[in-house]
Amino acid sequence: MGSRMTISADTARRVALVTGGSRGIGAAIALRLAADGFDVAINYRRQEEAANGVAATAEARGVRALAYRADIASYEEDAAMIDRVVADFGRLDVLVCNAGIASRGRSVADTDPDEPARLLGVHAVGAHHLASLALPHLRRYDRSDVVLVSSTAAARPTPNGAPYMMAKVALEALGRTLALEEGDNGVRVNIVAPGLTVTDMGDRLAHAVTGVPGAADLDASTPFGRVTRPEDVAAVVAFLLSADAEMVTGQRIEVTSTAGVPGRH
Repeated sequence: MGSRMTISADTARRVALVTGGSRGIGAAIALRLAADGFDVAINYRRQEEAANGVAATAEARGVRALAYRADIASYEEDAAMIDRVVADFGRLDVLVCNAGIASRGRSVADTDPDEPARLLGVHAVGAHHLASLALPHLRRYDRSDVVLVSSTAAARPTPNGAPYMMAKVALEALGRTLALEEGDNGVRVNIVAPGLTVTDMGDRLAHAVTGVPGAADLDASTPFGRVTRPEDVAAVVAFLLSADAEMVTGQRIEVTSTAGVPGRH
């Protein structure tokens, strides 16, 4: 590992890798960071066209943006992606672990035996792989960041969907451990935990729990007059990566206005 570098106005733009960036919260984070002047690497697993569309929109904001296919649960694909990102951009300053998949919403007794390992593999083990692969690059700078996108469900579990909640709890344990381990290396590590959010997954959850067509149909019933939008989550991530959050690490911030509604974004 070489000497650490101080980030200044004279250096290249900071580079952020956002996993699960082709839609929903991930896309909103990538576009917000692009608006804030970050170059962005956008990870996707299946939706290549959507990821390329997010990259094109980001580039229209005056930054560099590229899309990268990788299954986050695969260490080999994660390693290849990190190598490509650093080769393409010349650096990596920020890792945002947002990629996730939904539970099938069954009781523990009725859950497919393969489901817990599958969800843990994407949400938690994949994030562990990415962090370990990214750290040699992140440690090069006086300021670098890891943000893990969790869920309010990690703190307030509800019946059915145990694999999802287990995976998010494990993800948060990773974040708290990383924050303790990497502070001396200049790496800030924080957790953002959305509640119910207007995304494809949020719409399915809202319909399953309340019968409404989509999460936005619950707007009027929430304390703030609307259900969380992906841009709300992106704004909190952007704050954590800003100079205003220079002294913030090891924290968990919930983003929600939907008390009592499960928080699977």
